Amino acid sequence: MKIFNHVKIIECLKLHRVWIETIGDQGKKLGLDEIDFREFDLIGYPLNQAYLTACKFDGMNLSSCDMSSSLLCSSTFKSTSLVNADFYKTDLSYADFTNANAQNARFAKTDCSEAIFLNANLENSKLISCSLDLTDFQNANLKNVDISLSAFEGTLLKGTTLVGIKGLEEAFIKSINIGTQENPIILLGEKAREWIQNKSINR
Repeated sequence: MKIFNHVKIIECLKLHRVWIETIGDQGKKLGLDEIDFREFDLIGYPLNQAYLTACKFDGMNLSSCDMSSSLLCSSTFKSTSLVNADFYKTDLSYADFTNANAQNARFAKTDCSEAIFLNANLENSKLISCSLDLTDFQNANLKNVDISLSAFEGTLLKGTTLVGIKGLEEAFIKSINIGTQENPIILLGEKAREWIQNKSINR
């Protein structure tokens, strides 16, 4: 993590808020890399349409936070509260959501390629039109999640709760991995879809 002056970071957040409020006429779009936000109070500062790559948000309360249309690749949200958070059209590739609580969150049209949702709670969230290539959902709770129009390729689903999955018939499922990265068990096409369907109705 890079070390930045606390006052400078707050100033960047304020300028971004002005940029959002004036639709880009004033202020400055937020662009930061490798910042540890855990000691910052982000309430009142919009984080949508921002570039926040490889930043750390672990253990924070970001419930109902709007991070839509942002670039958050390689950032970490371990054990973060993200209930009702909005990641619409966000780049979350390589992001880490291990143990995060993202119930009712919106990930529509989001790039989650190679993101990690290990042990995360995504119950009732929307994963619509997402890229889920090599996304790790091992032991995650995807109960009642909507996966309509999302693309699966090598998606890890070992130990994943899939009860009540929605939109399965509309998902693009090339392959899933019901094993581990070290010892993969790959299911292709309709076999993968059938496996998810069986898990979905297995209450």
